[in-house]
Amino acid sequence: MDIIKTLAQELQIKPGQAQAAAKLIDEGNTIPFIARYRKEATGSLNDEILRQLSERLSYLRNLEDKKQQVIASIEEQGKLTEELKAQIEAAQTLVVVDDLYRPFRPKRRTRATIAKEKGLEPLANLIRLQLTKLPLEEEAQPFLDPEKEVHTVQDAINGACDIIAEAVSDEADYRIRIRELTANKGMVVSAAKDPQAESVYEMYYEFTESVSKIAGHRILALNRGEAEKILSVKIEAPQDDILRYLEKQVITKNNPYTTPVLQAVIADSYQRLIAPAIEREIRSSLTEAAEDGAIRVFGKNLEQLLMQPPIVGKVVLGWDPAFRTGCKIAVVDPTGKVLDTTVIYPTAPQNKIEQSKATVKKLIEKYNVTLISLGNGTASRESEMVIVDLLKELSRPVQYVIVNEAGASVYSASKLATEEFPEFDVGQRSATSMARRLQDPLAELVKIDPKSIGVGQYQHDMNQKKLSEALSGVVEDCVNKVGVDLNTASASLLEYISGISKAVAKNIVAYREEHGQFTSRSQLLKVAKLGPKAYEQCAGFTRIINGNNPLDTTAVHPESYDAATKLLAKLGYQAQDITTGSLKGISKKISDVKKLAAELDVGEITLNDIVKELEKPARDPREDMPKPILRSDVLEMKDLTEGMILKGTVRNVIDFGVFVDIGVHQDGLVHISQICDRFIKHPLEAVHVGDIVDVKVMSVDLARKRIQLTMKGI
Repeated sequence: MDIIKTLAQELQIKPGQAQAAAKLIDEGNTIPFIARYRKEATGSLNDEILRQLSERLSYLRNLEDKKQQVIASIEEQGKLTEELKAQIEAAQTLVVVDDLYRPFRPKRRTRATIAKEKGLEPLANLIRLQLTKLPLEEEAQPFLDPEKEVHTVQDAINGACDIIAEAVSDEADYRIRIRELTANKGMVVSAAKDPQAESVYEMYYEFTESVSKIAGHRILALNRGEAEKILSVKIEAPQDDILRYLEKQVITKNNPYTTPVLQAVIADSYQRLIAPAIEREIRSSLTEAAEDGAIRVFGKNLEQLLMQPPIVGKVVLGWDPAFRTGCKIAVVDPTGKVLDTTVIYPTAPQNKIEQSKATVKKLIEKYNVTLISLGNGTASRESEMVIVDLLKELSRPVQYVIVNEAGASVYSASKLATEEFPEFDVGQRSATSMARRLQDPLAELVKIDPKSIGVGQYQHDMNQKKLSEALSGVVEDCVNKVGVDLNTASASLLEYISGISKAVAKNIVAYREEHGQFTSRSQLLKVAKLGPKAYEQCAGFTRIINGNNPLDTTAVHPESYDAATKLLAKLGYQAQDITTGSLKGISKKISDVKKLAAELDVGEITLNDIVKELEKPARDPREDMPKPILRSDVLEMKDLTEGMILKGTVRNVIDFGVFVDIGVHQDGLVHISQICDRFIKHPLEAVHVGDIVDVKVMSVDLARKRIQLTMKGI
């Protein structure tokens, strides 16, 4: 198999692009670095395609290794034919390689191997040839051997049938065809173990859907229901079609002595040996495809969440709501530094509302707070009522935002939070996190295990290694898109920078604490364990504000500094002009990009990137994202009426719809059929996490706390 050619076809890119990307990955370059600084080589492949390419490259190389191992093993046995070798080499998946290897794989003792030990293989061959003119009882007579426990002719025939059944089961072509038939015509069927029991799986108590059409989220729901022992799940294959196909392949002559026996053998081979294995394979591939789909959606949601715009320049009061233990409060300055913390008890059972309001008022006055960041967990609704009342009593304008506190408890109890705030309890850490999530969502959310951020579905049920790798990739891409200020970034943020490990991130912070602020990117080379290769990978993604070289504030890579400096001189500017904003519109001064690129000894793509960066140095890509909705009044679920039109924020996107925060604590569901007038296969075609959308209330179920919304006809 030509791996490069295969990759190019699958990803619909040129072979040269696939070749270049594979070479760069093999050289130890990270995906963000290749996507940003090696566009010339790859023809501007983006990080998404590069990650797919990296995954498939690894899979196809494993596949080729497996093929070589299988060929060597069969050759060792002296059973390798040219035809078989060609079949193995042409295989496109590991499953097909396994099918072809099955007859030659060393087996544990089976019914067939025991029958062979009893010397029954010639009888099995005789039955398979279908040429006998005698009843099988007569043909079996010579094989009777009490010493080998073949006491009767039936024992001999049964043993021969076991050998044939295994041979049929081992035939790769049969398996491939049966797998195809099951995948195309089979049904996924589920039933309740106890039909009277109440559960969230009631829609799956009597459920049937074709294997080829079943949605990924249903597969994951069925798997969970089965794991919780509420559902029994199986695949019903088109058995009649399969048996007809097998009989056609195996029974080649109309022999009255062998045909009925072979029919019984085929049924036994399929039901006992083939069907269970095919069912496992198909369920496994359905689960894998469902997980891959869920991981993709999770990744997209996570990206949108991490890329939410920061609210800069504001003193924020973080409010972590609770009942019995009180609401934890933390005031944080515009740089994220904690100014003050306290605990108030405005909720049940204490209900010290006036006292709590007085405490918060003092904090607002003392620190000039302009924004309250309220977590959406337990007692959020009750806290919101208090906040709204409080805002009405203030002489200065203060607004509040409800932030998703998913993962805050995980973070506040983590080793990282303990290191960051050793003197704080978990509540104070959580309140600080609430405030910081608003100021800089990316810097705060990177401290939390992505799985705990709450923008996926069934994330705890799936392959955790695969999920972690995919989500880490998303976080890495986001952090590198935004860039990181070397002088303010935490170790947890720095470790996501291309080429920087956890240990090196800690070393950067230690170096900063020991030697003071970084004044140039090149100082990174003095950091312990950060060598030239790591420097090459990370330098372009770091930022130094007010450093020695103005180019250090931009995304221009140090390897292009010479070209950038020459470009500025050619256009009549100096490096100092970068920070003053004097370079807007310099692209218009370049008439011949090709000629200028050749003069500066850089590629045209790189030159265009340098110009873009100089025009808008250190521009934050998050500026383009929708800003959070700032609130000053409260809405309760009982206030909602059918037909009411509201503005909301998309909190989560899943396969069958989106959850929208409309400010009533309980997110409303917009079913996929209610998202837009045109047909869409997936909600992500129309909306993303963080989007501000207009929705209309369709129905409100107070008892079940369910809100049905629509985005159509508004």
